[in-house]
Amino acid sequence: MKIVACNSNRALAEAISAYLNLPLAKASIRRFPDMEVFVEILENMRGEDVFVVQSTSYPTNDNLMELLITLDALRRGSARRITAVMPYFGYGRQDRKSGPRTPISSKLVANLITVAGADRVLTMDLHAGQIQGFFDIPLDNLAAAPVFFKDMEQRFNADDMMVVSPDIGGVFRARLIAKRFDSDLAIIDKRREKAGVSEVMHIIGDVRDRRCILIDDIVDSAGTLCNAAAALMEEGATSVSAYCAHGVLSGGAVARVSSSPLENLIITDSIAATEAVRVSHNVQQLTVAPLIAEAMRRISEETSVSSLFD
Repeated sequence: MKIVACNSNRALAEAISAYLNLPLAKASIRRFPDMEVFVEILENMRGEDVFVVQSTSYPTNDNLMELLITLDALRRGSARRITAVMPYFGYGRQDRKSGPRTPISSKLVANLITVAGADRVLTMDLHAGQIQGFFDIPLDNLAAAPVFFKDMEQRFNADDMMVVSPDIGGVFRARLIAKRFDSDLAIIDKRREKAGVSEVMHIIGDVRDRRCILIDDIVDSAGTLCNAAAALMEEGATSVSAYCAHGVLSGGAVARVSSSPLENLIITDSIAATEAVRVSHNVQQLTVAPLIAEAMRRISEETSVSSLFD
């Protein structure tokens, strides 16, 4: 078993390596002066079970090309099996035609990863479950929920907590959390006029005097979460926190969260923390390195991955 780390989230790859007590394979991933990506694997990979760790987060296209070229280098180096470990799957929000003459970019990226040489994919909290069907190779979709459970148990009392889905599409994800704590569930009915802009319309459920927990998979501009937090406080909630698997947090998102009614925004380290995240008073990261590392171990040993969540 070998682990190759690309450049998008070196800290997470090193944490996975430490958990497995397995050093990262030696590789050189660099740029030519025109920013063309060049990859050189500096160890023998013939017949090895290789895991390539790379989130396709910002800069998305650069990180995606790093992953594809690394996969190709390993395939040409005669690796026995290559697993693309993508804690955050970029382009996951483009999972369907949103209008006439628009792409399904998630499917395109799935094709690229497969053609580049991946034999299987390991990812976490895909934005849409149907993306699994875009791949013609095995895909394991982990959930950050077990990591969130431990943190919630320390912060909240099940008697006064209320799990909230920020939109209709996230109800299934929120319901799993609510079931785990035997708590009530509320839903926010919102209308999105265009990408990145949302307006809270109505809260389904009584949140008065409850500690509300918003559950989502991705926080990007944070407009939805901040609007939802404000609406919940107006309806009488005593506090609002949010748990999101992937902290994209583009542009002024961290500043927006800092000035919002959100008591805490909890994200994972599927995407490397920016300086703004590191210094924020109400944004915290939880590590998913043990979860991903254990899944990698089970894949290598050909044992059950799904039993991680039993």
